[in-house]
Amino acid sequence: MDLPHFVPLLSIFLLLIPPLTCAQVCQRNCGKEYLKYPFGSGPGCGNPLFQPHISCSQQKLTFTTHTGSYLVTSIDYSNQVIYISDPTMSTCSCTLPSKGFGLDWNAPFTFHDSTIFALVDCSINSSSICTTQSYDDIDDGNNKNSNSNSKLLCDQSTPICSLLYSCKPISTINLPISTCCVYEPVNLGPSFEMDLQKLQCPSYTGFYNFDEGESDPEKWNYGIALKYKFSVTDDYPNSCAACEKSYGVCGYNGPYNSFICNCPNGINTTTDCYFTSSYNNAFRNGIAWLIYPMAWSVVWFFL
Repeated sequence: MDLPHFVPLLSIFLLLIPPLTCAQVCQRNCGKEYLKYPFGSGPGCGNPLFQPHISCSQQKLTFTTHTGSYLVTSIDYSNQVIYISDPTMSTCSCTLPSKGFGLDWNAPFTFHDSTIFALVDCSINSSSICTTQSYDDIDDGNNKNSNSNSKLLCDQSTPICSLLYSCKPISTINLPISTCCVYEPVNLGPSFEMDLQKLQCPSYTGFYNFDEGESDPEKWNYGIALKYKFSVTDDYPNSCAACEKSYGVCGYNGPYNSFICNCPNGINTTTDCYFTSSYNNAFRNGIAWLIYPMAWSVVWFFL
């Protein structure tokens, strides 16, 4: 065979040889945050139910709802809790106007029991500081679950208000304690929605793991703690556990979001990465180093 005819065949032959390495699509980290199921670094990674709500962009893990996007500050995988921060939330360091916070009705998240919300600078006539309150003040979209006899557990007797109002940014504007209202535990009605405009409160603050012995509000854990569930039964998938044990990353693919295990060598499997890892190592250490020298030897023979 002459060289002009041989070179195209050789090129095709080399293209058919699988690469020694390939990038893993699903990443294990997003910035400083370690990622594991049910969270993923992008589409096709993690659990498809979580993908619309948790995303990784520019190495920052973000939680998104219809009220905005919030930075994920940490994840407690053992207790299935994520912690987020709201840039419009007031703290002991500053007071900021806010629209409030809400969870999407179809999101696999609920407020963790340790989360506390305090409404700040509310109008004296605000419905949020009344003894009873209708869910009409809490926006639930189509109001299917409105109940005029329901109560929101808004407490003014808690010492949290007096401690919070001792913060310098709040004390300088001399707000009366009666304009503060605390939800503990958080109960925002069936839609998990806090509309500050309807509640006539221009600002709010949130914190978690509150220690009643901690009288210095500057040391509180400001942010929101959210509990998540893997599924209705809240069972960790055995297939995903096997995948992660073999250094893979759990993901999904296809029209039915079928489970896949994205392996370190870039190969997707429906089980785990043990076979692909063994195959890749064997290819790297043996077959590849035989094929490539033989191919180039043929090239030199015809040159």
